Amino acid sequence: MTMTLYPILTGNLKLDGGAMFGVVPKVIWNKIYPADENNLCNWSMRCLLVVDGDRKILIDTGIGRKQSEKFFANYYLNGDDSLDKSLAANGFTTDDITDVILTHLHFDHCGDAVRWNEDRTGYVPTFKNATYHIGLRQWEWATNPNNREKASFLPENILPIKEKGKLHLIDSDGELLPGISIRLFNGHTDGQVIPFITFKNRTVVFMADLLVSAAHIPLPYVMSYDTRPLITLQEKEKFLKEAVENNYLLFFEHDLYHECCTIMQTEKGYRMREAMAVREI
Repeated sequence: MTMTLYPILTGNLKLDGGAMFGVVPKVIWNKIYPADENNLCNWSMRCLLVVDGDRKILIDTGIGRKQSEKFFANYYLNGDDSLDKSLAANGFTTDDITDVILTHLHFDHCGDAVRWNEDRTGYVPTFKNATYHIGLRQWEWATNPNNREKASFLPENILPIKEKGKLHLIDSDGELLPGISIRLFNGHTDGQVIPFITFKNRTVVFMADLLVSAAHIPLPYVMSYDTRPLITLQEKEKFLKEAVENNYLLFFEHDLYHECCTIMQTEKGYRMREAMAVREI
């Protein structure tokens, strides 16, 4: 069977523009990724479903709905999409998923990996038939969090995966599943997994928080959320050079305006060459 890719929209959230663009002044970034009157920018939580024969592999899950209204109020969730609705629109349910790759364990990437049980007395993995693939260093980092990231790592999003025997930890780069290789990156957070997918003789890279949006392609555009911004800078520069040389197609999780793009190098540095959707490949 031919591999198929399905963007899975799970809703949007708003985050402070200054935090998202780091040292870049608002007068510059606001022209390419506008903020509202409260300095908040709207970001997608776009996951990716890879269907390859009997395997149905979901990359990230979105924020979910099990936290408190007080928690969600900080992030101004918006949009009509949800994980279940997007799966259903493409003919799937959570029970169909065989593998879940969690790029990292910040709540907006893994919140819907775990849900309440029926009587809301405990938690269960959302995908009962799936193995959850997570970076080893990220798992250790998230289950013993530093004070800077602690608010992003919620135990109820993480621990039930191991408790229910669904956890597979990744400790090195290489092929994870047929047609899907992964690499580990450490600038944003330790052990972030970035999937590289071989699709129609192209390489599609699920960018997660290595490259948040097309607006973040220029090298200095690094989030304040990154734990090691200088490492992010090194990782970005190496990756973007490779992306140009190999004509990678970058799939954005958080870019509200662009699903995918290719990269070119100009006199002013790296820039978006062509924007497109996965279905256009």
